[in-house]
Amino acid sequence: MSARRPFFLAPVTAALVLALAACQPGTPDAAETSATPDAAAGVTVSDAWIRETPPNAGVAGGYLVLRSGSADRLVAVETPAAASVEIHEMSHEGGMMRMRELADGLELPAGSDVALAPGGNHLMFIDPVEPVRAGQSIEATLRFEHAPAQTVTFEVRPLAGDAPAHDAHSGH
Repeated sequence: MSARRPFFLAPVTAALVLALAACQPGTPDAAETSATPDAAAGVTVSDAWIRETPPNAGVAGGYLVLRSGSADRLVAVETPAAASVEIHEMSHEGGMMRMRELADGLELPAGSDVALAPGGNHLMFIDPVEPVRAGQSIEATLRFEHAPAQTVTFEVRPLAGDAPAHDAHSGH
């Protein structure tokens, strides 16, 4: 009987090893990877666009929606398409709309959308290298306090599209 035992255990052991191996997680696919803690802490960017500029304009308004998995801050924006990019806040004081640069960047609360939109917080592309025309696209790199930098493509939309008739930048 002892001679039969090794032959009997070999198939059972092999089956047990295969069964346990099948229960182990494999390499995660892309959908699973997005659910990792590191990905949850990242920043997603959507609806990035810039308003077309009139001839000889010294600034262009940039807009987008940011969503951070954990508390973060947009601290800088860089592009070769303009001399500089500032992060601006709009507020109403004494019946007047005021605009100021957010020198410390823009707070991104965890799990909330932060929209930069016409008439509200926005990006100010200062001294565009060339006129910004509808149909173009402009790349810029967003830098965050914690999340990795992201290169984003901004779609250039016509002056009349997605913009209110009154623009706070007309005085720049």
